[in-house]
Amino acid sequence: MCFRTIFRVAAFLLAGLGLCATEAAPPAAAPSAAASGAYALVHGRRMYYEVYGSGAPLVLLHGGGSTILGSFARQIPVFALTRRVIGVEQFGHGHSDDVDGELSYSRMAEDTAELLRQLHVTQADIVGWSDGGIIGLILAVRHPALVRRLVVSGANLRPDGLKPEFLDPPPARPPPVTAPGPAAAPDHAAIMQRKLKTLWGTAPTAADIDEPQLARIQAPTLVMAGDNDVIRPEHTREIARLIPHARLCIVPGTPHATFSSQPDLVNPIILSFLSEPAGGTD
Repeated sequence: MCFRTIFRVAAFLLAGLGLCATEAAPPAAAPSAAASGAYALVHGRRMYYEVYGSGAPLVLLHGGGSTILGSFARQIPVFALTRRVIGVEQFGHGHSDDVDGELSYSRMAEDTAELLRQLHVTQADIVGWSDGGIIGLILAVRHPALVRRLVVSGANLRPDGLKPEFLDPPPARPPPVTAPGPAAAPDHAAIMQRKLKTLWGTAPTAADIDEPQLARIQAPTLVMAGDNDVIRPEHTREIARLIPHARLCIVPGTPHATFSSQPDLVNPIILSFLSEPAGGTD
């Protein structure tokens, strides 16, 4: 039987991992994207990605309306010390080409899988935030051989996993980019706001991911959320409960933006989880 552990990220947890909350390193400066950016032709369109460091591959999947650096600027310098970090920008985001029609979690997952195939990545650890977490869950179901270990934060299984007040204001504008891409177009921000609000209000659907599919995930999984997340806490617990080899990590004093707001807490937790030997979560 799988042994389940619920993490409450605080001083006692960090001590248990051999870390010290009072000795956390200062936040790392955001890395420069210019030297690492490249494009691949994925399903007929240019998809942008960045690669840092060397070692076993670790794939970063950003949140909706965000970019690689918008979601993971405070993780990349740390993770790239020991890993080959691959950041992906989904179509319609950042530097990647625009997307036709509405956004789809399933399509984003298949786009990501195809990009990794072209990069000759046959197995990787996946770290996804928000929409990226949903994409990570879908990858673990549909491409199980690809996902060695999975970390998701702020993911939801259904639209009702979001707190109702989340969709009341319009989504935040996508951050600016420094190279040509759809987000640089003057009308793109307004179009993406509408598409994102539609996506968040109607998906994931059962065709994307559902309870029986979560139960088939065999990759050891760390399910994270802030204790003031836009995802309902009982929904986060449900996701962790359904995945056979899952742990739950609730980050105290933290909103939806777990990675950007609490890097000194979450970075060592993630790296410790990813470095566990096989069978470490059972």
